[in-house]
Amino acid sequence: MKRVLEYESNAIVELLGVLPADRDAEWLRNSLQQAIMVEIATIGPYASALWSIKDSNAPVAKDIREIIFDEMTHMGLVCNMLTTVGGTPVLADPKVVPKYEHPLPGGVRPDLIVFLEGLTKDSVKMFSEIESPEEPIAQLETFATIGAFYTAIEEAFEAHQNLISGDRQINFSLESHGQGNKIVPLDSIEKVRAAIGIIREQGEGTSASPENPFPGKPGELAHFYVFREMFRGKKLIKVSENPVVWDFKGNDVPLPPAFPMARVPEGGWANGGPNAPMPEVQQVLRAFNVRFSEMLRALEAAWVDGDSDMLFPAIGHMGGMRTEARKLVQLELPDGSGKTYGPEFLYIEE
Repeated sequence: MKRVLEYESNAIVELLGVLPADRDAEWLRNSLQQAIMVEIATIGPYASALWSIKDSNAPVAKDIREIIFDEMTHMGLVCNMLTTVGGTPVLADPKVVPKYEHPLPGGVRPDLIVFLEGLTKDSVKMFSEIESPEEPIAQLETFATIGAFYTAIEEAFEAHQNLISGDRQINFSLESHGQGNKIVPLDSIEKVRAAIGIIREQGEGTSASPENPFPGKPGELAHFYVFREMFRGKKLIKVSENPVVWDFKGNDVPLPPAFPMARVPEGGWANGGPNAPMPEVQQVLRAFNVRFSEMLRALEAAWVDGDSDMLFPAIGHMGGMRTEARKLVQLELPDGSGKTYGPEFLYIEE
């Protein structure tokens, strides 16, 4: 099977259309590359909302921050899955970098447009739809969720256990952000199963509970339900034990004050018409994009060589991204709307 890297392709739809008996080593490597692209696609929208919040210690800000660290861990685990079966993650390439506003990569949820905006009801609704355990990952009835895509990947691992080599594995702990937040070497099918379980259940919860089985704090919910709480404005609580019923009838979950970051035009602010950036704004936008691009290059280099130490500069670049983003969300647009700029997440080649 030809390797497809284009973000705007239908690669995942096509991969899921391959009969299980024909899902060979190349199918597995292609699927893992696409899964990496899906994980990275969530970070821009979640981070934009986080960086727009005025009080970084607000409970909602802390919840979004923890989810971002979960997603970074998921990406790292999938990169380990790819290198253990002889592949190499492609992260720093304009063909694979996320596009906004745009559907998720590979033909996933073509009805869902993912965009960059500050913290609003619209943005948290979109976040919950990304994480939804109910909506289809593609226009194939058999594979209903992103979790089901990972199930297909797990089944391919089960069929090709001989491919698991343990080569170029990163070992890096982010466990201060939750029990499952550890990028661990994957040198056995048991470890691969455990990693896929973490990815699936942190996002969707389990079939028995909306709670995150790998929480950063007791009672923490899976991502989908955290975002639904923000959208509904109420905590999700258990309202009945027999039968078990959960409902959004708990304490209020108010969205904290945020800078009014406008939705970024498709392709960036240069396409913003009257809001196309002046040189002083463009300077900050470029500083952010350079940091973003350097982060992707550092991450890619880590898995090319299996060098865990390369994650430290990547984390440093993400800190620089936050600094520039916080400047952007306080720069007003010239159109008089009262809204502000925000990061574009555009890749700049060296």
